[in-house]
Amino acid sequence: MQNIEISSPATGSYALKGNLIFNTINKAVLNTLDFKQAPSSMTIDLHEVGEIDSAGLALLIEWIKFAQAHQKKLYFNNIPAQLTALAKLSYISEIDLFTTKNN
Repeated sequence: MQNIEISSPATGSYALKGNLIFNTINKAVLNTLDFKQAPSSMTIDLHEVGEIDSAGLALLIEWIKFAQAHQKKLYFNNIPAQLTALAKLSYISEIDLFTTKNN
């Protein structure tokens, strides 16, 4: 199991690395991003995400809700196919939920 690492190569830009699964997600991970102090636009790169399960999907949905609550735009880059499949199984459209800067 690979724990989640979150790096910030630039202001408002984050990169996730590791597995977004039940065993690696906790309250500390949920609260890692400070939406209150964040710039108006944030990007999360998912290129180095390994496994992802429903807990990972739930984490990203919570971050989307936090961003909306603080009037921030949240974008995702390099969305893994596994995440897209989970979203579809949950009747969540990737286009509706996960906005990319390329859209």
